[in-house]
Amino acid sequence: MLPYAPMSVTGARQRLCSDLRAMEIGDERVDDASLIISELVSNALRHASPLPEPEDTVGVSWRVRVDHRSPSGGWVEIAVRDGGSSTMPRVARPSVSGLGGRGLGIVQSLAGQWGTEMDATTTTVWAVLDIGVDDLHPGRLSALDRRCADTVADAAPDEVVAVRMRVRESAPAWGALL
Repeated sequence: MLPYAPMSVTGARQRLCSDLRAMEIGDERVDDASLIISELVSNALRHASPLPEPEDTVGVSWRVRVDHRSPSGGWVEIAVRDGGSSTMPRVARPSVSGLGGRGLGIVQSLAGQWGTEMDATTTTVWAVLDIGVDDLHPGRLSALDRRCADTVADAAPDEVVAVRMRVRESAPAWGALL
């Protein structure tokens, strides 16, 4: 949850980029994800109300799947949730001299998929950015990271695998295997 304020665009972008770089995703895909999240958060702030609870916030989330051994590479799903507006988010057709209206067009051109989910009090706009195997930097993985990746990949479907995470002392850490 981020404040319903312009500074949240920068905060969301910086956090996402940091996470993607830590996962060894290449700069071009990080830049694309950065542009997508910036457009989605900006649109929520410009065209929608804040979330009803917690008050004066916008919800921002992302999920990432990276497989260094798969030809497809993976994907990043970015979602922004707000308090909705009187119209449904849609790609606009601005004039050449128009100052705005290009945000979802940019998202549509970068993302493999995007869409909108609405309920009585919220709207979520999401986009999925494909990550090709060429967008990954497996050569930069440490020996420990390669052993962890191999251990997880070779595990049985119901097997529990402990993965050592390298984080600064007292820094929050979380992870999920999909």
